[in-house]
Amino acid sequence: MPIAATGDLIAEAAAQHGAVAAFNVITLEHAEAVAEGAEAAGSPVILQISENAVAYHRGRPRPLARAAAEIADQASVPVSLHLDHVQSTELLHRAADCGFSSAMFDAARLPYAENLAATRAAVVWAHERGLWLEAELGQVGGKNGEPALDAHAPGARTDPEEARSFVAATGVDALAVAVGTSHAMTSRDAVIDHALLRGLRTAVPVPLVLHGSSGASDEELARAVAGGIRKVNIGTALNIAMTGAIRERLAQDDRGVDPRRYLADGRDAMARTVARMIAVLPSGRVQAA
Repeated sequence: MPIAATGDLIAEAAAQHGAVAAFNVITLEHAEAVAEGAEAAGSPVILQISENAVAYHRGRPRPLARAAAEIADQASVPVSLHLDHVQSTELLHRAADCGFSSAMFDAARLPYAENLAATRAAVVWAHERGLWLEAELGQVGGKNGEPALDAHAPGARTDPEEARSFVAATGVDALAVAVGTSHAMTSRDAVIDHALLRGLRTAVPVPLVLHGSSGASDEELARAVAGGIRKVNIGTALNIAMTGAIRERLAQDDRGVDPRRYLADGRDAMARTVARMIAVLPSGRVQAA
């Protein structure tokens, strides 16, 4: 079916008090696995390509974005394309030409006033081109190998009143909030601050986004969605599944050299992970055509 718009998918999920899962895409196999897993679950899904993934592909977003868009177009469930964790204004300004309907502009590393000004400029640019824009307030942590912030470190958690002011001043379409998860977690023992999440849901009129969701248990994720999260970002869980399957295949066949054999196993493992993680989220599912 035609590529969906991220904002439409999230609005539809929010109307049903659910969330849309957004999976990070690094390789073609990632994109194929996400679409296959979403079809198995009968659920809309978001394919998202991060600034780090673009850097991995020699700074060229278009080849992977076009491949992901083709996969989205051929899927039997609604699939959108999102550019994630963009710190580079130059890369953000390439989003529309690469087929993305949405982006996450990440200036959370900056002091509040600078984050607000940079985000406001990004929103104006995005809205002039019909793009839905997500931003972050507070710091989820764990990107680029950095350690997760201490739960009590200044700025580590998103303040509800500050978030209310930030959203009003910037005009963002969604807000990524820091409520206890961290990027790149390989264990699933993150503890979400559900009381803080309730406060943010009350204070902020736009959809809330949970980053670092691979580190939260199924129960924590389901509870976060019930508490107001409308977009759930998942990346590391796919890489764990893919790497584990490839290691297992190579351990069984240490003389094999055909990458299709072990990449197929990795892709299948990721697809199963996608379907399983979507199943724990109240997401307003549709039936696959």
